[in-house]
Amino acid sequence: MPKLKTHRGAKKRFHITASGKVKRGHSHARHILTKKTAKRKRKLDQNVLVSAADVAKVKAMLPYA
Repeated sequence: MPKLKTHRGAKKRFHITASGKVKRGHSHARHILTKKTAKRKRKLDQNVLVSAADVAKVKAMLPYA
């Protein structure tokens, strides 16, 4: 069997936790921040889990994670 390639974009965006869950960051937190409220910017800074519907897709892109 040939080795599987890791999706390089997914590697930079997702992390697998020790229990096997998939963490992701938020978008819209890099620029044009002056019009966004402090509360919204704080929420965008927090990592969250990938939704259950997308976990299989992400794990398929990260075969050795």
